[in-house]
Amino acid sequence: MPEPTKKDEMANGQPEESVAPESNGAMPLPEITLEVSPPTEAVADGKEPVETDGKKPEPSKPEPLQAVEAQEPSPTETNTNQPQPGGVGVKEQAESEHSTVKEEGPCSPPPTDDDAAVATTPSPTPHAESVAPESNGAMPLPEITLEVSPPTVWSLGDGQGADDLEKPIDSPPRSTLLIESPQSATILVGGDITFVAKVEAKDIFRKPTIKWIKGKWMDLASKTGKHLQLKETFERLTKIHTFEMHIIKAKDNYAGNYRCEVTYKDKFDSCCFDLEVKEAEGSQNIDIRSAFKRSSEGQEDAGELDFSGLLKHREPKPDEGPDVDVWEILKNARPDQYEKIAFMYGITDLRGLLKRMKKITRVEKKTEAFAKKLDPAYQADKGGKIRMVVDLADPTVELKWYKNGQEIRPCPKYIFEHKGTQRIMVINNCSLNDDAAYSVAAGDENCATELFVKELPVKIVKKIEPVKTTVNERIELECEVSEEGAQVKWMKNGVEVPTGVRSRYRVKCEGTKHFLVIDDASREDTGTYSLMATGGTSEAHIQVDLKPLKIFQDLQDMKVMLGQPINLQCEIFPGNVAGRWYRNGQLIQPNDRINIVHKNKVHRLEVATSTLHDTGDYTFVPEGYSQSLSAKIHIIDPPRVHLESLNFPDNTITIVAGNKLRLEIPITGEPAPRVVWMKGERVILESGHRVRAETYGDQTSLTIDVTEREDTGNYKIILQNEAGEATASVKVKVVDIPDPPESPLVPVVGGDWCSMTWEPPKYDGSSPILGYYIERKKKQSSRWMRLNFDLIKETSFEPKKMIEGVPYEVRIFAVNAIGSSRPSEPSKAFTPLAVTSEPTMLVVDDITDTTVTVKWRPPETIGAAGLDGYLVEYCIEGTDDWVVSNKELTEKTKFTITGLTPGTRILVRVKAINAAGASTPRTLQHHVMVKEIIEPPKIRVPRHLKQTYTRRVGEAVNLVVPFMGKPRPKVNWLKEGQPIEPTHVNIRNTDCDSIIFIRKAERSHSGKYEMTVQVENHVDTAILDIQVVDLPGPPHSVTIEDVWGGNVALVWTPPKDNGNAPITGYTIQKADKKTMEWFTCIEHYHRSCITITELVVGNEYFFRIFAENMCGLSETATQSKQSALIVKEGMQVKTHEFTDHDFMEAPKFTQPLINTFAIAGYNATLNCSVRANPRAKVVWMKNKITILDDPRYRMFSNQGVCTLEIRKPSPYDGGLYTCKAVNDLGEAQVDCKLEIKGGFTFFELMQRGVPLHLIDKYMNEKVVEPQK
Repeated sequence: MPEPTKKDEMANGQPEESVAPESNGAMPLPEITLEVSPPTEAVADGKEPVETDGKKPEPSKPEPLQAVEAQEPSPTETNTNQPQPGGVGVKEQAESEHSTVKEEGPCSPPPTDDDAAVATTPSPTPHAESVAPESNGAMPLPEITLEVSPPTVWSLGDGQGADDLEKPIDSPPRSTLLIESPQSATILVGGDITFVAKVEAKDIFRKPTIKWIKGKWMDLASKTGKHLQLKETFERLTKIHTFEMHIIKAKDNYAGNYRCEVTYKDKFDSCCFDLEVKEAEGSQNIDIRSAFKRSSEGQEDAGELDFSGLLKHREPKPDEGPDVDVWEILKNARPDQYEKIAFMYGITDLRGLLKRMKKITRVEKKTEAFAKKLDPAYQADKGGKIRMVVDLADPTVELKWYKNGQEIRPCPKYIFEHKGTQRIMVINNCSLNDDAAYSVAAGDENCATELFVKELPVKIVKKIEPVKTTVNERIELECEVSEEGAQVKWMKNGVEVPTGVRSRYRVKCEGTKHFLVIDDASREDTGTYSLMATGGTSEAHIQVDLKPLKIFQDLQDMKVMLGQPINLQCEIFPGNVAGRWYRNGQLIQPNDRINIVHKNKVHRLEVATSTLHDTGDYTFVPEGYSQSLSAKIHIIDPPRVHLESLNFPDNTITIVAGNKLRLEIPITGEPAPRVVWMKGERVILESGHRVRAETYGDQTSLTIDVTEREDTGNYKIILQNEAGEATASVKVKVVDIPDPPESPLVPVVGGDWCSMTWEPPKYDGSSPILGYYIERKKKQSSRWMRLNFDLIKETSFEPKKMIEGVPYEVRIFAVNAIGSSRPSEPSKAFTPLAVTSEPTMLVVDDITDTTVTVKWRPPETIGAAGLDGYLVEYCIEGTDDWVVSNKELTEKTKFTITGLTPGTRILVRVKAINAAGASTPRTLQHHVMVKEIIEPPKIRVPRHLKQTYTRRVGEAVNLVVPFMGKPRPKVNWLKEGQPIEPTHVNIRNTDCDSIIFIRKAERSHSGKYEMTVQVENHVDTAILDIQVVDLPGPPHSVTIEDVWGGNVALVWTPPKDNGNAPITGYTIQKADKKTMEWFTCIEHYHRSCITITELVVGNEYFFRIFAENMCGLSETATQSKQSALIVKEGMQVKTHEFTDHDFMEAPKFTQPLINTFAIAGYNATLNCSVRANPRAKVVWMKNKITILDDPRYRMFSNQGVCTLEIRKPSPYDGGLYTCKAVNDLGEAQVDCKLEIKGGFTFFELMQRGVPLHLIDKYMNEKVVEPQK
């Protein structure tokens, strides 16, 4: 139910908006001074609407309230068959339980005439003294208690400002697009509902645009979500667009007026419908403020009756609890404060609130100015008279009357009377503009009231007559009403008829008669037309039929040559009927080439120049008729082959062998010609495997999947159709890489070069040979290396920078414009070789009467060919003939030339020989006389033998003593003046040295050895001193001389056996009697007595001593027989006998091995600790295999901590490692996993000596890991 709005009027009668300072431009809150008598019947008791004419009420389509014009009243328009908003039935054209509300018809736009009234402010039922309920037929108002159910409300979206309400809405011209419109509906809160709109795709070539709107302007496309969904579908069979709006789990504020707008180009159609959301039963007990809340306040879905929707959007305030007694506040407030209080406490149904306050006894306050104030409200009929009376307490007080805040001046309409203390204002000829708030001011005091003007219904006097006519005729509908100037609405099929400037409909009014004129009727004008007035509705059916169609000349089938004009013509009656031309079902639109002519009865389609696309079935459809005229047009064209599109010179296509050739040639012809491809006399079929011809559409193609040399040739194309024949030919040239050349020849080989030649290839690939590439490789390798990056034009080449002595092979590639050929067969393997350099340091080593011995050093540069031997030649002085001394090559660097004549002089030279030949000879600088020379002997004792030569027992003794002398000296050895036993010492003599060898030296081999060298009478002697040493024996005895404090004095005697070497020192150790673990006190001690200090008081110690010489410590030590007990001075220690604890224990690991990651190439260690007594033997295993004598592993054990060091591990060192400890009492073991990260190359693994099967396993694992 709408709340009252305050009407402010200026002096010129135009409405003016009054803006409160705190509203920021929003509509101001009106001041109400209305007292309402309590109603007699309840509104919220759920009664059904009262119907007086027997018709079923239809849901109304309410519009937002608009401001009231002050110029001229207009009758209230109310449809008697439609219920008022809120579900209240209408009786006698204007009666409702709450008020009379002006409503627009369904889907009607706002009127554009400024003088027309747009709406009226709803009025409550007047006081019983003014107008009795029985006099105007209004329904009695119900009695209301504080616990009421909220009335059903309509939500129309956000409200409009006062300026917007008076502005006309510009809408596009409307036409009928909707074949099915959404209908109004009612659902419960939380229910689901679907509204459906359908548009037929007749003459529509794309999807129309649809908008779902709530209220005036709110587009629901931006509100889609879980509660609102929009769906669009298109049925191709029926060609109908279906648009659906799904509302899911509806809420109270979803109620209201909705509109569906459909637009396509210049066409427009719309339809309005209502949604009513009812409360579920059982929600009756709510607080007083909730009882008068109609919808969400200030939200986008605010209802029609929520005036806060017209204000500026504000953040919703949290709802206060029902602990505030609003009734008491309203009873104690002035009427002009009612709306302010309602707005403060969220009560928007102010009019209902005022009605319920009538039942509450109000004690008026006595004022100084007024003895009796104005009644809270007055009601008058339109055209009637109303009197407003106020009684003054002081008649001398000046009184002023106001209407909507504007002072009222005396005039024929407003008459002021004085009767004693009574002041009366009479309003004559009440109109809708008089429906306003009035107040009277007496000094500083004032009182206010409100006047409600009731408009009488307009009744139908003469109903509309039904009409049946044909198209293009004029239709005029006439209806007479009971009042002149009444506002009526013309409807067609329930939708308001548009009457704008572009509309086909004209509306005129002559007194009480209203006319609807259609000048040029069409079939779309068929329907039910009705006129709606506030007091009734009249309707009639109009039927517009087509005139019968007559065909005087039908369309004829035609055959047209391509490029010739086309003229299709038909003649029909009636002549003014338009029509549409279609080709193959597609609408033909006129353009520069196509012209459509309609002249009287003749319809003609003219095509200036025909094309192949013009072939098809042509149909002429008269507009509005189901009958059509058809004809077929066939465009024919002789076949042609368009070789110019290939862009190849002389129509020659060159392709590389092995590639796919797909030659597509455009062809034309209508009908499609038959195409035949031929090569020579052979026809190429479409079903060919490698070579095939295909024709489709406007082109033919030749496809060769893998071109070969044999595909070179001329290909002929033959085209045939009923319009003629055409032929063309193309040439295909297949080029290929050349054949490989023959195997090259290598006639000359040098030290690091060779010379090679070859022949050109037999087949050059139909392209000239541009040059050659040469590659070589080592014979044992599979990697070829290219020698030239620029092509070689010649057929010879000299490879260089080869490694001497390495076998090589070479091969050739021939290159043409297409590419490089396959390699030729490799040449025969050849090895670059070079002769060595000349021998060096050639000297004469010995001369006899018949021989000369020379010696030399090998050449500085031997080369890869190696050295096969030496050739020695000599030449007798005075001749140039060189005589070869050795028939066979000698590998030694010393040679004796025999068979010489004594006294002759010769010159000697030596050559080094290898596979490449003889080197440059090395010649003696001077001639040599063949004559023997005596040289005295000379022993050259090595420096290390000039002093005593010392060796340990068991070591080998190998001494070489060189000597000189000619001829060969005699050598003799003596030991201590006695001959040497050959079984003990081996002696070997040569021409230049003597060797003495002892396999295992013993101490008996020590002594002085004398060597004598003799040549004839010449003698030379040398003496060698050999000493064989061994470890010493232990000291003879160890004695504890004295014990005092923490000190012990020890004395011992040197060992009897010093090991054939002087004693260099002693090592003294001590042991506690309890543990008997020995600890070293001092090492390398030279004296035979010592004092041991810092001993622990209370412990008893034993001592032992090792002797030491140059070979090391003695194998055993001499232990003291007595023990030394360290006691505290001045105290007597009483010893107790204790049973020795058994420390024997089986091995037990106190710290196990831990799984470890290691980096390849970096040392890794595995550690654990074991406890055992006696000491356990520790064994390390990898993958259950014992590690023995592997240099890559180092094992340590110190104080029970066992360590395994893996030196520079590689990935194959990863695995399961086990440490096992064993003693006499048992064994124990621990395991761990070692993973090696990183890796090595194949070459690195080979260098490390890794077995091949482990390398293969490692490389396979390395390939799998990146894939993961």
